[in-house]
Amino acid sequence: MSLSKKVGAEFLGTFWLVLGGCGSAVLAAAFPNLGIGFVGVALAFGLTVLTMAFAIGHISGCHLNPAVSVGLWIGKRFSVRDLIPYIVAQVLGAIAGAGILFVIASGKAGFKLSDGFAANGYADHSPGGYTLVACLVAEVVFTFMFLIIILGSTDKRAPAGLAPIAIGLGLTLIHLISIPVTNTSVNPARSTGQAIFVGGWALSQLWLFWVAPIVGAALAGLVYSWLGAEPQPQAES
Repeated sequence: MSLSKKVGAEFLGTFWLVLGGCGSAVLAAAFPNLGIGFVGVALAFGLTVLTMAFAIGHISGCHLNPAVSVGLWIGKRFSVRDLIPYIVAQVLGAIAGAGILFVIASGKAGFKLSDGFAANGYADHSPGGYTLVACLVAEVVFTFMFLIIILGSTDKRAPAGLAPIAIGLGLTLIHLISIPVTNTSVNPARSTGQAIFVGGWALSQLWLFWVAPIVGAALAGLVYSWLGAEPQPQAES
């Protein structure tokens, strides 16, 4: 598959992740009398990855996330020559998704970017008021576990064809736990798309949602390289 098709798929997939996941938070989470709440938002994020894994997994691998690309590279599942093009496509896709969401959301009277626009934050901008340290730890650990799920479920020894389900449910679980902490990032591209539109505090706090997910993903790549390594046959004496 050509690199242009791969990065095109990553753009489209990340666009869908942001529009579907963040869209559920902005448009549907607290809709009067029929809001989907945290559970609905968590499920929406999981469904975006699940659906795109089946749609474009055979084209680009369906990373949709710079941290995933880094973790797969560290885990020796992804070529370094494609790393930067993938990350650029993912960030641009996230910005495009946030842009379409802004156009839709701003069509309702009373819409304000100051309400958050599903941006990620810590301290005063954490949904639950969690500290910078708590948010940093959460993003590192949950991204680490997300990459362990990805690396394990896509291992050639894992049951064939079930990886998208495990990955989608894994992301759903992560959101169920961590939405109150950081609004859940585990994805620098997703955080960047929303932060660009919110500006101000969201941009000033964006560093955490690049550093923590990439650290967590890199650690997972290293750990799974050891954990999942096949034993080498011992030479006969």
